[in-house]
Amino acid sequence: MAMSRGGLGIVTVLGLLTGAVGDARQAPLPEPDSFYADTRANLERAQRVQGEFAYRERRTELHLNPFGRMGTGGTVVYEVTPLPGGGTERRLLERDGKAVAGAEVERREPRGRRQPRRRSAVDDTVGVLRFTIDRRDTVGGRRVIAVRFEPKPDANAETREGNLAKRFSGTIFVDEEDREVVRVEATAVDDLTYGYGMVARLGRGTTVRLEREPVEDNLWMPTSIRFSGSGRALLLRRLNIDQVIEWSNYRRVRQP
Repeated sequence: MAMSRGGLGIVTVLGLLTGAVGDARQAPLPEPDSFYADTRANLERAQRVQGEFAYRERRTELHLNPFGRMGTGGTVVYEVTPLPGGGTERRLLERDGKAVAGAEVERREPRGRRQPRRRSAVDDTVGVLRFTIDRRDTVGGRRVIAVRFEPKPDANAETREGNLAKRFSGTIFVDEEDREVVRVEATAVDDLTYGYGMVARLGRGTTVRLEREPVEDNLWMPTSIRFSGSGRALLLRRLNIDQVIEWSNYRRVRQP
């Protein structure tokens, strides 16, 4: 009899725990309009202040060796510093793990605008995509909301970012509490061209994975992106890309 009561007690506790977990999983997903608005506001804020931060950038080429194991090709590390009025200064620090002394500073001016734009890059990207809240998930120990996205038919983009976004579909993972984008997993549904297709063309199926993390209180920035795809360079030569770019050591060098 004692054994039976003990067993019944364990079953009851397990039932309560199972019910609690089930209730948590079945909690209503966020209301889309407010969820999207909060996430968008955080992305816009990060975009506005990104020119106030210096950081380190590591670029690594990946490849498979004849035994199918992932290896690395060339790796370079840059120190990137923002310039007043836009643009950056880039100084090479390392090449293939070895320090580079006395490297010249490369100055990159901001991209020119051919005509005035009515929308920001974030607005334009949002405008060319259709979003659907899909499910709850976990990424890196964070509770996230998975949002599926796909290009809107016949969407017109005004920015470079919008033109790129409308060629992808995939999933955005958003921290449910902070309303910050944690990860983006995207696959190209159309060819990606550079230099009007004369310089390079990456084929449909190219994948991109972007990661973001907090760099200050209430401020998140990109920390890595990986491109994988194949296509053609200069119309003839076959092109295979598997590249990782990582950003670290964010530090504010100018106050807003």
